[in-house]
Amino acid sequence: MEISFFPGYLIAITLLTITPGVDTMLIIRNTSRGGFRDGAFSSLGICSGLFVHAGISAVGISVILLHTAWAFMAFKLVGACYLMWLGINNWKEVLSIKQPILKPGYVPVSTGFKPMSSLREGFLSNVLNPKTAVFYMAFLPQFITPSGSALMQSLMLAGCHFMIAMIWQCFLAITVNQAGKWLQKPRVSRIMGGVTGTVMIAFGLKLAVDR
Repeated sequence: MEISFFPGYLIAITLLTITPGVDTMLIIRNTSRGGFRDGAFSSLGICSGLFVHAGISAVGISVILLHTAWAFMAFKLVGACYLMWLGINNWKEVLSIKQPILKPGYVPVSTGFKPMSSLREGFLSNVLNPKTAVFYMAFLPQFITPSGSALMQSLMLAGCHFMIAMIWQCFLAITVNQAGKWLQKPRVSRIMGGVTGTVMIAFGLKLAVDR
């Protein structure tokens, strides 16, 4: 990769990272569910998926998916169904929230944090997102020099994306967690859970019908 191109890559990837999307919704959803650790582990899963896309892009599998209509459609539908499944689960949690009897001095405690579950949710939401695969296939080659190893350069670029995304998503998790007491109020939890669940279902539907 040409050094002169690197600042341009960092700017582009940073703008991509901070643009609200599926990753943002998942971080908000999981941080609201289990606190900062839940959001941070979800971010680690999301960002780990970037290396899968980088590897696929480097070896050309993304090209096959892009030019084989049925394979790409199947890949896209799996990702769409997974997002909708997360959204539906969110609504199930919303409907199960009950009004607690609060005692004086009671402080709500975040529950539901399972490290492996958070990692898996983040990883699958990223890996099963065909838009990320297509983006990497179209974007990374612009910064890869033919004289070097395409795989190593792709993984290095993904590593930069990994660090930027982790910093931003952990900052987002901290911000959401700071509002933890407010978010854990039953009424607010229902609204927040309903909104994030609806948005994730909408993302899944949009992904399924996009051409």
